[in-house]
Amino acid sequence: MEVSNVTTVTAFVLLGLSNNPQIQILLFGLFLVIYFLTLTGNLMMLLVISTDSHLHTPMYFFLSHLSFLDAFYSLTIVPKLLENLLSIWKTISLLECFTQISLVILSGATEACLLSVMAYDWFQAVCHPLFYVVAMNRRVCTGLVGACWAIGMGTSLINTLVLTQQYLCGPNFICSFACELLPVLLLTCSDPYTSTACILTSMFVLGLGTLVPLLDSYIHIIMTALGINSANGRSKIFSTCSSHFFVTTVFYGSGLFRYMTPAAGSALEQVLSVQYSVVTPLLNSLIYCPKNQEVKAALRKMLVRKSRFTF
Repeated sequence: MEVSNVTTVTAFVLLGLSNNPQIQILLFGLFLVIYFLTLTGNLMMLLVISTDSHLHTPMYFFLSHLSFLDAFYSLTIVPKLLENLLSIWKTISLLECFTQISLVILSGATEACLLSVMAYDWFQAVCHPLFYVVAMNRRVCTGLVGACWAIGMGTSLINTLVLTQQYLCGPNFICSFACELLPVLLLTCSDPYTSTACILTSMFVLGLGTLVPLLDSYIHIIMTALGINSANGRSKIFSTCSSHFFVTTVFYGSGLFRYMTPAAGSALEQVLSVQYSVVTPLLNSLIYCPKNQEVKAALRKMLVRKSRFTF
């Protein structure tokens, strides 16, 4: 749907990944499998944590929210992607587009805060083990998670409201498979300077406010581990924190590369978009479950209990 320069945009065209029907079918099958695995893995993680009393600890409380966020993010992006892969007219209404943008910002900002909180939890467990139970009690954990969601909602609301103040008169083509904040902002006909400054400032403050505490926690954890004389003790600390480190690296690394790509609509940008939007939500459950003995033990226990009940 092409809109002239004097017409207000009511819908966008998502140019997607490919115009080749055969490639679209292959991508549909691939992304459908990834989507199924993402929802299954993260919902299974939620189920295991909620049903096993041994996993009712701060670490797994935060992990359950991380799994929920990954499933939520996948639900925000992938269904529309799958629909467009099989559609001739790859349009998305203005309301749908703004809703998708707000939900993407909500999940991304909340996850950034949550990863920082999880690093702080590891810092307390490793560096102050005697006071860990007091420092990370239920009230504190609930307050930290509530703050993560509040910051995510606030960031989403501010950036979405700023975007709605812009006048969209065309063109209405987005060189992606999803509505994203900056590509849509580039299509505005009004002066985007104020909006761009506001959006970049909020993103910079959020990034700095979450990444600095996260790095500070990891620095203290590494220093504490290196100060332990026992090789087994150091190995245990690094092994325990490795899952969170990998998840954090994937989240920040893929996000950084995604938004540092120079050319809009380039092949590299499309690959990074798929990795960040489709693959990353799956990786978290794949990283945590195989490396965590407690999760695997709880999962086996749940499956055994279910099989006994069935037979």
